[in-house]
Amino acid sequence: MKEVEVITTGHWIFAAIFAVAFVIFLVWSYRKDAARHARYEMSSYGIVTLFAVLLLIIYIFKRLI
Repeated sequence: MKEVEVITTGHWIFAAIFAVAFVIFLVWSYRKDAARHARYEMSSYGIVTLFAVLLLIIYIFKRLI
């Protein structure tokens, strides 16, 4: 019996074109929304500072009780 290749060259070409198009679409979407995200999201420093202050407050209250 002759072995038949399940994944043909056409499949690989389609997969490569799809992957490239998908990455281009992701980059385009990210750049389009980057300005909006910068307005609404906190910086990572703000989140870390908020978390540290919260832990400090919990520590102080536990020591007082």
